[in-house]
Amino acid sequence: MNKQLYINEIQSLFDDVQRSEVFEDQKMMTDAVPLFPIVEINERYEQEKQSHDFDLKEFVLSNFDFLGAKISITRETQLPINEHIEKLWDELTRTAYEEKGTLLKLPKPYIVPGGRFNEFFYWDSYFIMLGLQVSGRVEMMENIIENCSYLIQNVGFVPNASRTHFLSRSQPPYFSLMLDLLFETTKDENIYIKYHDTLEKEYAFWMNGEKDLENGSSKIRVVKTVNGDVLNRYYDAENEPRPESYLIDIEDSENAGEEFYRNIRSACESGWDFSSRWFADGENIQTIETLKLAEVDLNCLLWHLEKTLVRSSSLQNLSEKEKYYSERAENRKQIIDKYFWDKSSGTYKDYHTKNNIQTSSEHIAALYPLFLGLASDEQAKSVAENIEKKFLYQGGLVTTTKNTGQQWDLPNAWAPYQWLGFQSMKNYGFDDLAEKIKNNWCANVERVYNNTGKLMEKYNALDIETVAGGGEYPNQDGFGWTNGVYLKLKQN
Repeated sequence: MNKQLYINEIQSLFDDVQRSEVFEDQKMMTDAVPLFPIVEINERYEQEKQSHDFDLKEFVLSNFDFLGAKISITRETQLPINEHIEKLWDELTRTAYEEKGTLLKLPKPYIVPGGRFNEFFYWDSYFIMLGLQVSGRVEMMENIIENCSYLIQNVGFVPNASRTHFLSRSQPPYFSLMLDLLFETTKDENIYIKYHDTLEKEYAFWMNGEKDLENGSSKIRVVKTVNGDVLNRYYDAENEPRPESYLIDIEDSENAGEEFYRNIRSACESGWDFSSRWFADGENIQTIETLKLAEVDLNCLLWHLEKTLVRSSSLQNLSEKEKYYSERAENRKQIIDKYFWDKSSGTYKDYHTKNNIQTSSEHIAALYPLFLGLASDEQAKSVAENIEKKFLYQGGLVTTTKNTGQQWDLPNAWAPYQWLGFQSMKNYGFDDLAEKIKNNWCANVERVYNNTGKLMEKYNALDIETVAGGGEYPNQDGFGWTNGVYLKLKQN
């Protein structure tokens, strides 16, 4: 797999385009496909830009292909929502059998989220699979797993999305949960044997740096606490502006702390870009400190990965590996309780590895121990009460209790956490609350669809008369994980 970022090869041109705001959405230039060899484009640019009548946008449009930069879905007549989603699966299907510009090649077809997102996304794909399961599209579920495995085997991990500029970070590790979903569908345990090596490779990626780590220090995605316990954190290998949000990052970096760009990028690995969850002052992105945090969601997902490796090892009678991963999983279960459970507030929180305390941010990732069955009945009851009191609104579950204008803060309701909320409550017998979560969000989705004919990336949970906002770009329609979660919730 070619890891060369052609963006680096056109750095001068790219920098000028992004700083000049040639396109309203900075992702446009990162997704562009060069029509000629890069060397030729660069030479032409250096010559022509000296001209007094040079038009930068015209130059870019004549040297790059922007086809497929945005997916727009239009219908002459509005279909019932379920029929609309069934058509969307086909309209959001893509193939990339060869590399084009920044787009990575993948061996199988896949579903993209929609709107400006015209590539394969890691954690989105799990929630898309929930809907594919309901739709009976087992082959596409298998395709998604195969693409993830291909990336893990060839890159070492599943990138944030299938573009070269995402090769410095992953996203929440959902591969093991994807296998569970396929097993739930096919009842074929061989899936765990087939992908055992892939599971191990992904685990090695997240645990890389663990050896020789001293107490109170961190390396890549691994943190060792002052007590000698190993936790994981989100991380990005690069410390420079994100190409897809280039000018935004440069402007935000003014008066920001050290390693600002890496903290920004590391928050992107969580999928929560951005939220007060990451901010030292709870308000301003300039205070972002993702690198100093160990996150409850990530550590729960890695516990699930360890448990899945126990299963895949057991199926092959690999007793030493089964024992090793069992011990890792049991140890992580204990430290999740030790570092993330906040008894005083009755919920789970992230852990600040420099201050050695839990963070003050109240957020919906507290659901993960319930979603994966790690919480005690007493803990689950407390979290459920907290969720109902502080997070559930007329239009669904919000992600935090703060309104900062960031898209992963109040008042927005995102599809993944409606499913996590519903399933978490079901796991512990809080059926009435599960139904309320399901009904509030599904009704919101249906209202917006009836008014606009669109399925959105996110929804406003408080003011159900409006469409959600916040963040670095307008709300997108399509939309992969909304389609998936809506179908799955309506089936239950």
